[in-house]
Amino acid sequence: MNTTENNDYSIEEIVSGNRTEFVKLVEAHSNQIYRLALKILNNPQDAEDVLQNTFLKAFQNINTFEGRSKISTWLYRIATNEALMIIRKQHPEVNISEETDEDSNDINSPVQFIDWCCLPESEMVSSESKKELDNSIQRLSYALRIVFILRDIEGLSIQETSKVLNLSETAVKTRLLRARLNLREQLSAYYGDRLLAGEKNNERA
Repeated sequence: MNTTENNDYSIEEIVSGNRTEFVKLVEAHSNQIYRLALKILNNPQDAEDVLQNTFLKAFQNINTFEGRSKISTWLYRIATNEALMIIRKQHPEVNISEETDEDSNDINSPVQFIDWCCLPESEMVSSESKKELDNSIQRLSYALRIVFILRDIEGLSIQETSKVLNLSETAVKTRLLRARLNLREQLSAYYGDRLLAGEKNNERA
């Protein structure tokens, strides 16, 4: 069993049914599971439901954890499945776990790119810019959003992301590239407007 994660709980004890150790597991991973669900669903109540159901199902099925992946990846998979159930209920037309013709390497370049080097660092890390990034992520399709969140925000590997979503690694890579290009185009438009506004202010000064 893989026990390489640096946590204060014992995976062996959890699997054997030790509830005290399971509580430590919940405490260690609650924040990241809630954050994941909130970024996917953009609804605090739905995120709370995912959080509760994730650890309920983890407790009920902990004996099936074989240790071939990190336990955090296992929890991510449960949480993502819970989030997908909510998405399917609210949006029956959405099918994220099936590969489509779009999951190919035929990717068009985005329409608009801008050189961000001219923007001051304070602009890049401002709360408004971070909010715009969050809004841009929410404008992604669910299929692209979930891959981007798992890989680029939560830091899962391509292999881990493919296991969580039950997709091929090729599909994950393609969706990730599409998501990154989409976000870059959205943010290029945003920062382009900011640069233009700054130039106009300088002209008036």
